Amino acid sequence: MQETILANIPSPPQGVWYLGPIPIRAYALCIMAGIVVALMISLRRYKARGGNPDTVWDAAIVVIPAGIVGGRLYHVITDHDKYFGEGKNPWKAFDVTAGGLGIIGAVALGALAVWALMRHKGLPIAPLADAIAPTVILAQGIGRLGNYFNQELYGAETDVPWALDIYYRVNEAGQYAPLTGRSTGEVIASVHPTFLYELIWNVAVFFFLIWIDRRRRLGHGSVFWLYVAGYTLGRFFIELMRSDEATLILGLRVNTWVTAILFIVAVVIFLRLPKDRETPQEVDPEYNASPTADSQDREYRGNLNDTTETYEGEVGTRG
Repeated sequence: MQETILANIPSPPQGVWYLGPIPIRAYALCIMAGIVVALMISLRRYKARGGNPDTVWDAAIVVIPAGIVGGRLYHVITDHDKYFGEGKNPWKAFDVTAGGLGIIGAVALGALAVWALMRHKGLPIAPLADAIAPTVILAQGIGRLGNYFNQELYGAETDVPWALDIYYRVNEAGQYAPLTGRSTGEVIASVHPTFLYELIWNVAVFFFLIWIDRRRRLGHGSVFWLYVAGYTLGRFFIELMRSDEATLILGLRVNTWVTAILFIVAVVIFLRLPKDRETPQEVDPEYNASPTADSQDREYRGNLNDTTETYEGEVGTRG
């Protein structure tokens, strides 16, 4: 009797489309979509804390390029064998379009760039970090859809009903091209969609951070370090499931070690931080004293100091 496969997830037939000579990459579109969503939510969240929304735009200007550079540096360092050594082309280390951005490096260098910006502005970074932390992990989840189009970051072969079918892709010359080619319809393997597991985990952490921030009125960087702890906890176990090539240390992937260390560091810092939220005047005294904000906004920020109930009701409707 012929065996029936129930419901495998098909991969997209391609991840790149061409508008004349211009390549339209699904991976880049997913990252851009994540950035836009994160910005829209961050503007509301920082304003709810008493911050000037323009500061979020300033942060975006420095964090996006810094994140791309940091993500690429992390990838090249942790997978240096792909670019350096006999028979390798080191110039490929600069080819971001070929894939390879490490989110840990992106967040690290992005955070450093924002810290420098806020120091220049004379503003505390913690309220901004707490405002944008949930949106960062949501953007990461949206960005993981790019891995789906690229047929990358998957796990071992499996026969679970939600297994991901990886297609054989070729370019116009008939050569194997997994990133830029088009599917022939031939299934190479059916694997664990670890990108999907991480997407689901990231979205779950996003909702948890929003909930705990509203309920406990966290501040002083507590939401940010909860984000780091939540993300690295899930990523640790997902790394154990992945089967793609990676640098190993003592038999474990380098990202497994990094996420484990970062999780411990994040938990320790979170436990040591004060949990009360900064007042709007502490977040941005000049903005809160400025006539730039209309009277409704000033009343709104003032109510944050009056009652927890008012704060939670406002945040529930305004961001």
